[in-house]
Amino acid sequence: MMLRQAISRCSTTVAKAPQRRGMAGGAFPRNLGVKKNYYIEEWNGRREITEKSFRPTGKTVPWIVLLGVIFPYGFYAITKDELSKTGGRRYKDMV
Repeated sequence: MMLRQAISRCSTTVAKAPQRRGMAGGAFPRNLGVKKNYYIEEWNGRREITEKSFRPTGKTVPWIVLLGVIFPYGFYAITKDELSKTGGRRYKDMV
């Protein structure tokens, strides 16, 4: 008796179709008629290939140097100076 129940329980779970989900798993039906916005799709495509379409100019290179080199080194120098003045316990690990 128990074997028959176990087999029938397994067979019903296999036979069931997977649950269909709407848009983003919400309550919206599949045939809602959502249309893609051309400009949003174009912007999304450009975001994905930024590294291929980037052109360094006289305006962008100084910002890259400032934010990629000078700012991080300045933060490091200020932090190191503060730790050396206050005698922080991790200063010896940093040196």
